[in-house]
Amino acid sequence: MPSSNARALAATIQPNPLPRFTIGRSKGGGWVVQDREGRVGGLFISESAALHFASDECDHDATQIAIIRTRTLLPFNRPDSRGHVH
Repeated sequence: MPSSNARALAATIQPNPLPRFTIGRSKGGGWVVQDREGRVGGLFISESAALHFASDECDHDATQIAIIRTRTLLPFNRPDSRGHVH
């Protein structure tokens, strides 16, 4: 049985309401997958390939994927010296 400290800590942890991955079009017409933490992602030739990647990365939890279907373009930037994508 968990200690009362462990139960109290678990009760204070709130799940992040934002999806982990965003999928959208790049300026060049490809499909971009962006991780909200900037850890993984990529440029894909089809929406299906982008969705497959994101789905595999989040254990097929559809609530963790947002697809932008408007004309909004997602930038595909290289990470900075600390590994963060801006």
